[in-house]
Amino acid sequence: MTAAQGTRLGVLKTYKLYIGGKFPRSESGRVYEVTTAASAAGAAGPDGWPANAPLASRKDARDAVVAARKAFGGWSGATAYNRGQVLYRVAEMLEGRREQFAAEVAAAEGLARDEALARTDAAIDRWVWYAGWSDKVAQIAGSANPVAGPYFNLSTPEPTGVVAVLAPQRCSLLGLVSVLAPVLVTGNTAVVVASREAPLPALSLAEVLATSDVPGGVVNVLSGDTGELARPLAAHQDVDAIDLAGAEGELARELEELAAGNLKRVVRGDGEEDWGAEPGTGRLLAFVETKTVWHPMGF
Repeated sequence: MTAAQGTRLGVLKTYKLYIGGKFPRSESGRVYEVTTAASAAGAAGPDGWPANAPLASRKDARDAVVAARKAFGGWSGATAYNRGQVLYRVAEMLEGRREQFAAEVAAAEGLARDEALARTDAAIDRWVWYAGWSDKVAQIAGSANPVAGPYFNLSTPEPTGVVAVLAPQRCSLLGLVSVLAPVLVTGNTAVVVASREAPLPALSLAEVLATSDVPGGVVNVLSGDTGELARPLAAHQDVDAIDLAGAEGELARELEELAAGNLKRVVRGDGEEDWGAEPGTGRLLAFVETKTVWHPMGF
């Protein structure tokens, strides 16, 4: 079809999962249609079906946990300064694709272009903010403790391990950054379950991570049905913690019960978080453990 004959057909993009630094298809072979906020509300239009997203399975979730565990030693063992530089590089690349992310946020959340750009800028700024905390967390979460005796007694924060992150359902990029960045900056690795209705910003973020300096497996991104993926992650014995930002009501309660199987650290949202508010240090310190060391004083 030529331009004179009419408008050309667009090429729909079919995204893939991001596991272990690679982009596999779901082992189930399933995909689902991603719709815009306008089409979900019943408005017709040629852009109402912008892409296909993979419908990940329980096997994909288990593979992501294996990849995250394999990457944990290297990421947690890196210097805090190095982690901060790596995460800052991600922010640089997000800035370079600002217009793309703003378009995806606008379509997913039904926003005007200026508002979507503002949310995208806020997400990039928040990533930079968290990256800057990498070599400062120990200063607010660690201490030199006074003890009675000839000893040094020092407490330092250490990462919890593999964290399952359920991305917020209604804040596709800023909400995602608000729950993912603090997990990474403290040395944890992550398995992210993207928003079911608005997965494209998360899947595009995976493309940014793959072409930045973040080692493969540090972040793994799944898309699909939140409950189907969250249940095996909450019950998985090699997942150390879970952020329930994207789960509400009965699903959140069920996941808490499953997480008790290996005493996972659980952060539960109430579904009413204002992701545009100042983040504070709550999530920054949610997935760290305190190690205390006694050392005799030399003479």
